Amino acid sequence: MLRLKTAFSALLLALVGLPAMAQEPNQPTHEFHLDNGLKVIVREDHRAPVVVSQLWYRVGSSNEPPGQTGISHALEHMMFKGSENLGPGEASKLLGSLGAQENAFTSRDYTAYYQVLSREQLAIALEMEAERMHSARLPEDEFLREIEVIKEERRLRVDDNPNSLAYERFLTQAHMASSYGQPVIGWMHDIERLTIDDLRAWYRTWYQPGNAILVIVGDVSLEEVRPMVDSYFGPIPAGELPPQKAPLELPGGAERNVTIEVDVQLPSLILSFNVPSLSTATEAWEVHALRLLEGVLDAGYSSRLPSRLERGSGVATSASASYSAFSRGDTLFTLSGLPNQSRDVTLAELEAALWEQIDLLKNTPPDSAELTRIKTQMVAEDVYARDSITHQANQIGQFESVGLSWTLLDQDAATLEAVTPEQVSAVARRYLVPQRLTRGQIVPTPESTPNTAIEGAN
Repeated sequence: MLRLKTAFSALLLALVGLPAMAQEPNQPTHEFHLDNGLKVIVREDHRAPVVVSQLWYRVGSSNEPPGQTGISHALEHMMFKGSENLGPGEASKLLGSLGAQENAFTSRDYTAYYQVLSREQLAIALEMEAERMHSARLPEDEFLREIEVIKEERRLRVDDNPNSLAYERFLTQAHMASSYGQPVIGWMHDIERLTIDDLRAWYRTWYQPGNAILVIVGDVSLEEVRPMVDSYFGPIPAGELPPQKAPLELPGGAERNVTIEVDVQLPSLILSFNVPSLSTATEAWEVHALRLLEGVLDAGYSSRLPSRLERGSGVATSASASYSAFSRGDTLFTLSGLPNQSRDVTLAELEAALWEQIDLLKNTPPDSAELTRIKTQMVAEDVYARDSITHQANQIGQFESVGLSWTLLDQDAATLEAVTPEQVSAVARRYLVPQRLTRGQIVPTPESTPNTAIEGAN
């Protein structure tokens, strides 16, 4: 049903045109700062009596020094272990009794905490979050238990998952010069030697009002939200923040190769190119052209990689492209795939097929109809995603946390529409080059390679 809905929306937007979409009135969104530095963004969405409250801190795994990887994620876990007036887990029990949803997440660039609840209960979420900002308890006995949970989480998600383990190792090579090569969950040997004093120091350093963005989206108005925010967050003293520098990569210089043997059943290929994000690009249009380049290659059934490499030539059982445009530092444009072993396709032959698609785009821009389809699809997907107030808050929080303005979100349809086919080819020529490439070949360990011999055959 969702696919039919998306396809219909894409067709409809193609008929009415993207410029009309870009001219639709935006939702009322308000921005203000408290004296202690806290930035607050309130977006009104009155379709249902529900609100999402999110508190984003501009700190993640890319801020962590060697020897303390995983500390941001560990602190996220410990922020549920009590504060000045609430014991471990009591805030979660209270929110649960009110029918609210809550959780948190850590990334390379930020750590965020959120609640989704009835509009009448917003004050409860704000009071608990403000208390957690300035008086989290971080008890050592809870830390000793929780660090074992985090170790098990790493084993389950990474160490015992061959594909995740291989990709983690690949990223250490693809990010030559930046801390984006560090895993968000941390290296196991660093997790094992974290102490509660390390977490307390990290908390005091980064969990300050001036390093946070409070995002509230839902059935509220600025007039009712601002007094609550002033009451709960205003008394928190401003702290001194360390300077932050964006993780930057080398612009080129060497093609890198890494072969990773892990316990997988099938070999796979990763080609990643060091490219700028919207936060680090000199020319913003290049980033949006890279987004559309990703779409031309891999934006559904009719895009080039699935139609030409999977269903066309059959060299791949899967082929995909990905690009993270909205990060604090330089990022990666990645092509990946599985060779079709039923046809005895090798990794080298799959790579040649991927380079063929890259070279086609370098030499011949996509035609206007193809690019319009991709633009329409991207806008349609965003329109439907905005039915969720959580999605809206996530977008705003992510942009603000990496140093971008939330106002760019409301300009995105017009921004994409302005990108030309030649600009898509131009970024392919500039960035998808061997000098920026890290090639990863993930191959089965000898003991995990299936035995194809048939017992009893003559």
